[in-house]
Amino acid sequence: MRTSPLALIVDDEPDILALLELTLAPMGIRCQKAANLEQAQQCLQQQGFNLCLTDMRLPDGDGITLVKHINQAYPQLPVAVITAHGNVEAAVTALKSGAFDFISKPVDLGTLRNLVNTALKLPSTYPQKERRTRHQLLGESPPMRVVRAQIAKLARSQAPVYISGESGTGKELVARLIHAQSPRSAGPFVPVNCGAIPDSLLESEFFGYEKGSFTGAHRDKAGLFQSSEGGTLFLDEVGDLSLAMQVKLLRAIQERAVRPLGSASEISVDVRILSATHQDLALLVKRGEFRQDLFYRLNIIELPLPPLRARSTDIPALADHILTRLAATNQMICPQLTPEALAKLQAYHFPGNVRELENILERALILREEELIQVEDLQLPVTSHGLSSTLTVDSLENRLESVEKQAILHALAQTGYNKTAAAKLLGITFRALRYRLKKLDLE
Repeated sequence: MRTSPLALIVDDEPDILALLELTLAPMGIRCQKAANLEQAQQCLQQQGFNLCLTDMRLPDGDGITLVKHINQAYPQLPVAVITAHGNVEAAVTALKSGAFDFISKPVDLGTLRNLVNTALKLPSTYPQKERRTRHQLLGESPPMRVVRAQIAKLARSQAPVYISGESGTGKELVARLIHAQSPRSAGPFVPVNCGAIPDSLLESEFFGYEKGSFTGAHRDKAGLFQSSEGGTLFLDEVGDLSLAMQVKLLRAIQERAVRPLGSASEISVDVRILSATHQDLALLVKRGEFRQDLFYRLNIIELPLPPLRARSTDIPALADHILTRLAATNQMICPQLTPEALAKLQAYHFPGNVRELENILERALILREEELIQVEDLQLPVTSHGLSSTLTVDSLENRLESVEKQAILHALAQTGYNKTAAAKLLGITFRALRYRLKKLDLE
């Protein structure tokens, strides 16, 4: 016979303990009460628990001490902290210390039930290895082993994660893997490119709207937060959000509720936030272009992804995987790279990272004339070191045109052939890029 889950609830207020017990009992969860830190630690020694809920302030210490103790001695046990209303700093501290989640007073029973249900979906054993994602996030280099181990650990938490790294390093893939290994895996994973939504549509896209709230609103529409209910919302290029939208996003994250345009009331949402950008958010904060309070709320845990040049030993495995996939898609026999071509790839700087590697190999697969992919098939961009010192006036113009072509092609490859993003990367207007594409016959 399967025993019902057992929760350890820690608070010095009898009313709070009673409320928690009355809420958990109909969910089939037994409760063991503790009024202080000492009693809680004694209970943990005496029996096993499936969940722990603790108040932040205890007579003989604080909830953070208990969180740290549980993380060290009982890492498989999810622990959530009850904080004072509006005390964002305490919530952030709890999550950074290893708390599974937090809930604010006065305790919202719906939010509490969601938290408990999510916590009980966690596996009872803590992952000791990073092997689970090795066939999805390729590479056996030390940096990638660290990333995979972090993914396994972060999947057990509800804390917001900020995934940092250059363009093309696989930030969305990592976000999807965190979601897939989490207790929210049965819920939706909703990715959104914050830089691709016009400012005028941001609020309605994020929070939704009610019929008649503005001209053209012929029906109710759920926003991205509501579409992510029970799952994960991935905010890619979050650094592109306007300051006005940052304020509204911060409130939605803190209150765990959104107000659709035209609505008089807020709607509670149960969503985990993951975010990413290739920009330096800390630098944007210093410039006043990104709100510091939102930065601290998103950046509770940072997961930096290494650039491809920092893990060149992974390139052979990556190249083989990419070529196999591309050949199957194009119904072609998969070619091999010559040792010289592979060495050239491993020596290349890869400013566009894995995405650029994919584009280079796809081009080589199509343009090659032999069964093997040679160095010349790769068409790697020419660096400034490759310029001849004996150029004539006529050849100078041709050389500069060639360099300009390579720069534009490289920017397009780095941005996944998004012309707007490529223009921004090159520091020119979209119109100027279109002119150059036409002039250089690159359309």
